[in-house]
Amino acid sequence: MTTAPLRILCVDDEENVLRSLKRLFMDDPYEMLTASSGTDGLTLLRENPSVQIVLSDYRMPGMNGVDFLREVRMLCPDTVRIVLSGYADTSTVVAAINEGRIYKFIPKPWNDDELRVTIANAFERHALHEQNAHLAEELKKKNEELLAFNTILKERITEKIGDLEKKNKNLMVQCAMLRQLPCAVVGLTGKGLLVFYYNDQAMRLFSWNSPETLPHKRAELFSHEINTAIDELIADASKSKSICMNTMRIRMQCACLAPDEQGQTMIMFIQEHTSTSQ
Repeated sequence: MTTAPLRILCVDDEENVLRSLKRLFMDDPYEMLTASSGTDGLTLLRENPSVQIVLSDYRMPGMNGVDFLREVRMLCPDTVRIVLSGYADTSTVVAAINEGRIYKFIPKPWNDDELRVTIANAFERHALHEQNAHLAEELKKKNEELLAFNTILKERITEKIGDLEKKNKNLMVQCAMLRQLPCAVVGLTGKGLLVFYYNDQAMRLFSWNSPETLPHKRAELFSHEINTAIDELIADASKSKSICMNTMRIRMQCACLAPDEQGQTMIMFIQEHTSTSQ
């Protein structure tokens, strides 16, 4: 990453003041630009917009320092602006400082050490301002990315909700159809160990007086004979099993659900005929 040169634009209508400033900072790593009027200073600034500090005399013909720095602020708002003045009537300068247009007012004649410290602090202030602006831009970018991500996520959630609502409607239709079947139906999951569904016919067939809390352990709902038959059907769903329940002969058939419903099967209990007493 290339570091921008540290540039100071000094504006004063007295040539000896500009020479003194150049001598003062000749051993510092600053690039000095000088102009003898506010108009020339603005021209230089347009040619060198990367100037970080503008140091201007207050009393100058044509355009005073405060007016000049006001133009500088409009042209390059990130510059650190400093006024030099040898006059006692500084109320206008102080007012400008209070309005935030000028960083500091330095009286003439200046103290060299104090002026050098002020310039060093001004460069640090400018660097911090740039860093804050960069961080603010990064934060804005991250916020925009987060907003875009949230928008995409919201769209996907809405899409998923729509899919779930569609599946739920289909499931309700299927459940209604299962309830209307003339045979008992029991849904198994967890490798057939748990009952997750049964219809009204199953309740009547197995004399379940009230709905069990589902899912429920299969072994607790069926007899040993039925559980053994169910195990055989799960092992080979292509077969069917017949059992006797009281006076009824029941044929049991197994149906595996769709692949995305792994481990779930439906067992149908179909009454074949009613035994007659001899």
